[in-house]
Amino acid sequence: MANEEIILKARLIMEQKGKILLLKQTSQNGGKHSLVGGTVENQELAKQALIRESKEEAGITLDRESIELVHTLHKKKGTRSRIVLYFRAKKWSGTIQSLEPKKFKKVSWHSLENLPKNMSPTVKHVLKHYRNGVRYSEFTSKAKHAITP
Repeated sequence: MANEEIILKARLIMEQKGKILLLKQTSQNGGKHSLVGGTVENQELAKQALIRESKEEAGITLDRESIELVHTLHKKKGTRSRIVLYFRAKKWSGTIQSLEPKKFKKVSWHSLENLPKNMSPTVKHVLKHYRNGVRYSEFTSKAKHAITP
């Protein structure tokens, strides 16, 4: 049996007044709307990674105690698995801005009911389940479809 690579990621679902915070990637990085967050490094725990990524990407300082897990995604592509933990933060501070201009050209709020069309299939999948209160889902790129819980 081949060794399977498992990557752990943490993403932020920042919601305010029915709107969600999204980063717009530069065209070199795909040009899609994405959520704040990234890979959990070896020395980090998931919340630490989310706090770091939120500060680095969008200038947001999260209150660790207000961060709650709202969705877990298991994504499979070939022999690689990705576990993505989606958190919501109730308290934060800072001026929201795109701090990694080579990756993201802007940051903006979008209605959960009227999201941008140019989002990755994974983000669309997760936000649909998030809106419906589903806490766990699976997604496989190989089959190009989501697996319903």
